[in-house]
Amino acid sequence: MTDKQPVGNIFLPMPENDSCGANEAASNALVRSLAKNGPRAPVATPNKECQAPRLVDLATHADYPDTVVALTVAYKGTGFSGFARQEGLQTVQGALEQALQTLYGREIVTTGAGRTDAGVHALGNVVSFGLSQEEFNVRGLDRLQSSLNALVPDELVVKQVDQRSADFSARFSARLREYRYRIYPSETPPVFLEPYVWWLKSSEYIDVAAMKAAALLFEGEHDFRSFCVAKSADLGPTVREVFRVFIFGSQHLGEKCLVVQVVGNAFLHSMVRVMVGSLVEVGLRKRDPSWISEVLLARDRKSAGQTAPAKGLTLWRVEY
Repeated sequence: MTDKQPVGNIFLPMPENDSCGANEAASNALVRSLAKNGPRAPVATPNKECQAPRLVDLATHADYPDTVVALTVAYKGTGFSGFARQEGLQTVQGALEQALQTLYGREIVTTGAGRTDAGVHALGNVVSFGLSQEEFNVRGLDRLQSSLNALVPDELVVKQVDQRSADFSARFSARLREYRYRIYPSETPPVFLEPYVWWLKSSEYIDVAAMKAAALLFEGEHDFRSFCVAKSADLGPTVREVFRVFIFGSQHLGEKCLVVQVVGNAFLHSMVRVMVGSLVEVGLRKRDPSWISEVLLARDRKSAGQTAPAKGLTLWRVEY
């Protein structure tokens, strides 16, 4: 392979062995290792996102349920106003809870592993809720899956249904979350990938090597206050641990793009999108890779790059 790989009408420098399949396989192997042995996995400690023990989350399932059900869901975020329920708006959580109420005849409150923003997609978000033993026995897991898929909007699919212990929480039991962001740098727009990429309309050279150098500076435990929505930064701790930031070329339906894979224990509001927006500034040679370290230390949203568009982001999977 040459040292440059075409993306749209632009040639991007790629390492000699940077084939999509090999890189993705190697990265996924590392992610699986992190899930099993990862640094300071947050399962047994208070959750950094809200500094509360897992037990607190039981209140969202029901009054001490006999069992918890976990749904693995995928959705196209374009038609949803985010994951979290909002009165008068179509949301992923709202659609699932309405379907569950239809099936069980009572209000069922769910908990999501990732509370994605409006327009953000998911391939493997996890949603949990509590049931009594009687409720669980009435409807088997396979039947529950087919019933939910018949009731929710077409853009939302329940891919898998699992029974979990009564203390399981889709949010607080998670060991890691993986997001992937797709960038399409080209002078001409994408056709098939349009709903799932950030079309970076530019004839400028994209320095992928510089982006990769900058991406490494995100790894580890840092205060990500500069990389989240300013208002949300005042709601709680902003320290998070990022296990892996990996950038590789990919191709779908003949259209090539860059993928930014981000794996961590938990994420702040719009954190991945601001990280990607900042990496693009490095790629366009508006900033040096070392600038990322300066932004982390600044702890000020104004010091970071733009927030990348929502439609390029997918919550890829959650591991427990």
